Amino acid sequence: MKRKKIDQDDFSTEIFKLWGKQWLLLTAGELDHNAFNSMTVAWGSIGIMWNRPFVQVVVRPTRYTMNFIEKFDTFTICAFSEEFRDKLSYFGRVSGRDENKTELSGLKVIPSITVSCPAYDEAELIIECRKIYASRFSPSEFADPSIEKNYSGSDHHFIYYGEVLRISGTKKYRRI
Repeated sequence: MKRKKIDQDDFSTEIFKLWGKQWLLLTAGELDHNAFNSMTVAWGSIGIMWNRPFVQVVVRPTRYTMNFIEKFDTFTICAFSEEFRDKLSYFGRVSGRDENKTELSGLKVIPSITVSCPAYDEAELIIECRKIYASRFSPSEFADPSIEKNYSGSDHHFIYYGEVLRISGTKKYRRI
């Protein structure tokens, strides 16, 4: 995939479509030691916090990726064209504990430019992040009690903010 570096001021996307309809692959870990895992995410945000560009993702403690996002300081999120929808679905329903999802998916892992966490060659958008905040959702803090219906037991997400260090993408993600 032909991607170019995108300055944060030139980055443009349909944010609700990106998260809610297109989905993303969150990868946490380190490429050099082949210690990473990827999972599909559809809940998150992109914005400015503490005067820094950020990506915010949530991970349930039962997910295998949780081990990697807790242990390592960087993560990536990658967006793909619709032709990869079945692969994103696969990454969301199969655990890396049980099989090598990357190998079986046929996607090609590549080194990131600024972080030790890998990305994917087929991605049309790669955002490289350094973890700057982590916390667990507390049900007692939900202002709307109906949010709790998204959880069973104590599987409440951990929330991670990553400072955006680099964005690369196709012209689809560049303001003209």
